[in-house]
Order: sequence, then C-alpha cells, then structure tokens
Amino acid sequence: MFTLYWPYLFADYYRGLEILTAVVGVVILLSSLDDLFVDAWYWIREGYRSLTVRRKHKRLTAAQLREPVEQPIAIMVPAWLEYDVIAPMLSNMVSTLEYKNYTIFVGTYRNDARTIAEVERMRRRYRQLVRVEVPHDGPTCKADCLNWTVQALFQHEQKMPEPFAGIVLHDSEDVLHPLELKYYNYLLPRMDFIQLPVTSLERSWFELVAGTYMDEFAEWHSKDLVVRESLSHMVPSAGVGTCFSHRALRTLAESMHNEPFNVDSLTEDYDIGARLGRLGMKQIFGKFDVEYITRRISWFGMGREKLGAIQMPLGVREYFPDTFRTAYRQKARWTIGIGLQGWEQMGWSGSLATKYLLFRDRKGLVTAFVAILGYLLMLNFLLFFIADLMGWWTVYYPPVFQVGGWLMTLMGLNAVALTLRIVQRVYFVTAMYGWEHGLLSIPRMVIGNFINAMAAGRAWRLFLGHKLFGNRLVWDKTMHDFPSADQLIQQRQRLGEVLLSWRAIEEDQLNNALMLQRSSRKPLGRILLEQGYLDRGTLDEAVSFQIHDSAFADSAPHSQHEATAA
Repeated sequence: MFTLYWPYLFADYYRGLEILTAVVGVVILLSSLDDLFVDAWYWIREGYRSLTVRRKHKRLTAAQLREPVEQPIAIMVPAWLEYDVIAPMLSNMVSTLEYKNYTIFVGTYRNDARTIAEVERMRRRYRQLVRVEVPHDGPTCKADCLNWTVQALFQHEQKMPEPFAGIVLHDSEDVLHPLELKYYNYLLPRMDFIQLPVTSLERSWFELVAGTYMDEFAEWHSKDLVVRESLSHMVPSAGVGTCFSHRALRTLAESMHNEPFNVDSLTEDYDIGARLGRLGMKQIFGKFDVEYITRRISWFGMGREKLGAIQMPLGVREYFPDTFRTAYRQKARWTIGIGLQGWEQMGWSGSLATKYLLFRDRKGLVTAFVAILGYLLMLNFLLFFIADLMGWWTVYYPPVFQVGGWLMTLMGLNAVALTLRIVQRVYFVTAMYGWEHGLLSIPRMVIGNFINAMAAGRAWRLFLGHKLFGNRLVWDKTMHDFPSADQLIQQRQRLGEVLLSWRAIEEDQLNNALMLQRSSRKPLGRILLEQGYLDRGTLDEAVSFQIHDSAFADSAPHSQHEATAA
C-alpha cells in the first residue's frame, strides 16, 4: 500500500513547497519595496544636490577646519578586557590627532587588572589621559561604564577654565583620522550631536566573515544613514565617532538622574540618538571627504602590493570580528538592543518617517529567517529537478509556477530587486575597497544572511529568556584586534612632535630648544634635559616610541619642527 502511495507523497510535498514559496516570495517583495524606496530616495537626492546645492556652495576644506580656535574636547573610551588593544589604540590616537586641547577618559572595572595596568602605563606617558574606575565588578553593560565616565568627566571640568565643548565616544579598537576633532570643533556648539561614518579596515580577500562587515558598513554609512538623516532629521549613534555637545550630554544627564546612557539597553548608542531627537537637539551625519592611504595586493592577493590613496568621508575605521561565532554573537547584541529592547522601550512613537525607520530597524527580526528559508526552498527545488531528470519523480500536480502566472511575475520582480541590491552593494564596496572586494561582496551576501539569521535566533532566545525567566542581559564581550603600525601607514613622528602630543613639553619650550639646537648642534633630547624641560625617563620612552611604534608614509605632511634624538 505504502509503495503505491509514496509517489503521491512527493507530489504533496512539492505542492507544499510551492505554497511556501509563494508566501516567502510575498514577504521578500515587501521587504524589497522598502529597500527600493530607500535606494530611490538616495539617488534622487544625490542627483538633486549635484545639480543645485553643490553648484551653489563650495565644499568645506581642511584649511577651514583648522581655522577656529580649539575648544576643549573630551574623548570617552569604555574598556572591559581590552588589555591587548587599549595601549596601541591610545598611542595611535595621541600621535595621529591634529588637535591639542583634548582629554581622554578611559573607563575600567576594578576587577580587570590587566586592562587597568595597560591604561596606567599609558597614563604615565600621556598627561591628557585620565583613568576612571567603575566602583563595582564587571562586566555590567557599556552604558554603565560610560555613565561613570561621564560623572568623572563632569567633575574634572570643574577644575578647568571652561567646560568641554564636545564629548566624543570611541571604542578601544578605533582608528581615528587626524582631522576628526578639528571637524567636531568646527561644528560645535552649533550642532548637539555629530555622527561620523564608521567603516571596516580592509581585510584580505579570504577573510569572508570579516568581509561582510566591509560590505555592509560601506553601504549603510554611504547610503542608508544619509537617507535616514534626510527623512527624519535624526541620526542613530554608532557608539563610536559620535560627538555630543556639552549641552546635549548635560541635558540627558539631568533628565536621567545623572545616567545619560540607558543601562537597560544593550545598544545605548542607538537609544541615545533617538532620545536626543525627541528633545529637539540638532543632529548631523557628517560627510567630509578626506584622503586615506591604502596598501593593497591586487588580483585577490596574487598581484603586486600597491600603495595608493582614495578619497572617502572622514570617519572611524576598525577591525570587526573575523569568525562566524564572534560575528553572530556581536550582531545578536545589536539585534536585541535595536530590534527588541528598542521596540519595548520606544514603541512606535514619532513622526511617520520615524515610524517607517523603526520598521526598517526591526524587520530583520523576521526577514533574517525568511532569507534562510528561501535558500532551503531553492535546495529543495534543485533536488526535485534532479529527481525529475533521474526518473524518480513520476506523479505531478498541476504546477503553481505557470508561465505568465502571478507567482512567476512575483519571482521576476524579486529577481529584479535582487539584481539592484547586488549592483548597489558592488558599487559602494568597489568605491571604498576596490573591484576585487566589489566582486567578493556578492558571495559574501550569502554568508552575511546566515550570520544575520544566527544573530536573530540568538537575540530572540536571550531576550525571551530574560523576559520569561529573568536571565540577565550583560555586555557580551567581543575581543578586538588593532592594526599593526605597518597597517596604519602613518608618518614617523619626530621627537619634538611626539613630546608635544604627549604634552610632556610646551610649544614655547620646544621652540626655544630648537633655537639652541641650531646654534649648538647638540641633539634635541640632550638640550631638553639640560634646560630642565624634560626628565630622562620620559625622553627614553619617547625615543623608544619613535623607533618601535611609529610607521612611515610618504603622503603625510611634514612638520615645521626639525628634531633629532641622537
């Protein structure tokens, strides 16, 4: 009996696949229409601005950024188990920034001895560095660490002649651009919230998981955030490359009992951007083109290494996770904070544009699974195709996929939408990383879909466990990488520049020492010691930093200070 019926089981199963395909196709089409709206808004806006705004107004220049008097700026860096990257990150920050009037506040936990030791070592080197200790064990959440850091920052500025004009957020894996603080300084205090683009540092062609971050951030921060700002006049914080005006952070602190960052959210950056928007604070997604030095090996790592330069928006670059597990765990935290906690805490309040953007942020809670279901359906249809060729499938029902039918039209529309998605992804990735990565972004879209599905699954599991069983949601630590000096491709700083950036000497002391050097021909370091401007320990450490920690680049401008350490 079963032998007679099993061919009909194939037919029934195939009919079920067709019905499920129709449902998945409709969901994908609705999601694609959403994406196409964003695409259309972006490209129409770009065309309009090219014909009007950019013809009437000259682009902002680096010279204009350097003109205003430097206002005091604070940089906050939360650190939990960052002992392996915090020191090189701080060294790179201090040696890179074209700014002097700033103070770095690094928040550490009392039970994180290794990170504390590294920060203290840097604090002895840099006078503009302050370590803030969270008075309880970690990990808690990033917002908690930031809130304690903010309180220390407010206390610190009471001893200053003027308060900080801006407060900047950074993580311990961030690579900064020399003009970053100059850009904030130019916009403050006119703007209350400034977000710079965030991009991934370039990875090798075979690092497929890490490459998905290159692809996604290249498109998100080139197109999607531009549309978001244009539609709603609100910009979500990326948690790094974010600058708050003093007024904005004070207002948030006063309205939240001295806790400006939401400790009940795993994405305190997304949350704080939305709250500032509701308070009517002026927000901007900064787009200022600068030149970045690139070092690439052409033809997928098989060609010659080429040193070049590309123009792209001033922003923050970093390495993102390069394994499947670390990637989906990090994205699960983002999904919980943005999709689930954001839904719970913010609801669907705001203008129609805001509600629409909230929908875009949350649709991934469902569509991440739909994409994987689509892959499974394709695999099933492929197996049926093979079974048909082999003669194993002999009983058929009238097909739902009829030529000219509505379902075939639906599939055609989805194919067109997918093609547009691929073309745009390739375009944005190529513009930032070259044609090789542009092509690789196509297969990496599939890998990204699996990462997003795993992230959504983990997010739902952790969030439901929290709501149903009271399981605690904590800072899910992502171990970070920081690029080597060779990868950073910076210019080697001269001794005088190093000491100035460390605030070990004053500029007039350096100028006096340089005058004495021209007449005496003595090494600069010896003159600084003889004049009492410097102690031997600091000099030795500065010379060691020059030799071991600095890299070379032909493109960086040379300083007017001529200094030797011999």
